[in-house]
Amino acid sequence: MAQNTIDANGQILRDARSRYRTTQREASGAHGAYESETRRAGGAPRAEVTVQREPAPAAAAAHFGGTTGDVVVRARRMYDGERLVQLADTWIPADVAEAAGIEQVDTGVGGIISRMAEAGFAQTDITEDVHQRPATPEEAEALGVEAGSLLLEITHVGYTSAGRAVEVTRHTLGPGWTLRYSVPLD
Repeated sequence: MAQNTIDANGQILRDARSRYRTTQREASGAHGAYESETRRAGGAPRAEVTVQREPAPAAAAAHFGGTTGDVVVRARRMYDGERLVQLADTWIPADVAEAAGIEQVDTGVGGIISRMAEAGFAQTDITEDVHQRPATPEEAEALGVEAGSLLLEITHVGYTSAGRAVEVTRHTLGPGWTLRYSVPLD
C-alpha cells in the first residue's frame, strides 16, 4: 500500500495514490490524511487550527459556482514535531459545513472528509493542481525560507458524485517535499 515517508533528513514523500481513502484517513483513530500518514512515516503530527466564516475568496468561489457567499475557512499550520511543514487553508460552502458539523477545531476520526460523507457529501473525485510560486513574506517567515523563495502549492478540490465542489484546500508546502501521483492506463 502506498504511504508517505519521512527520511532521516526530514524529506517528506507525499504519496497521493491512497492518502484520501477512508481506511488511510481513519487508520488508528487519525483525524485525517496528514495525521495518519505522518504517524505511519514515524513522525509526530500536530496541527494548529482556526475556524471562521468569511466571504469566499475568488479562487475558491470559482469552484463553488462563482458565488462569493460565506464559507467556512479552516486554516491549519501543520507540524512534524516542532517543524512546521505546511500551511493548509480549506474553504467549505457554509451549508456543507453546517450539515457535516465541521465548524469546530476537532472534526473527529477521518477529519472533514469523513464528516462530509456522513452528511451525504461524500467526495468521489478529487483534482489537485500543483504549481510553484514565490513565498509571501508571512509564509517565508513561518516556513523558514527567504521571501520570494519558490514554494510548492497544491490546490485540492473535492467533488461529490453530482459534480459539486464541497472543499477547496490550498496546501503551501515548506522545503523538502516530493509529491507522488499515479495514473491508471488503459
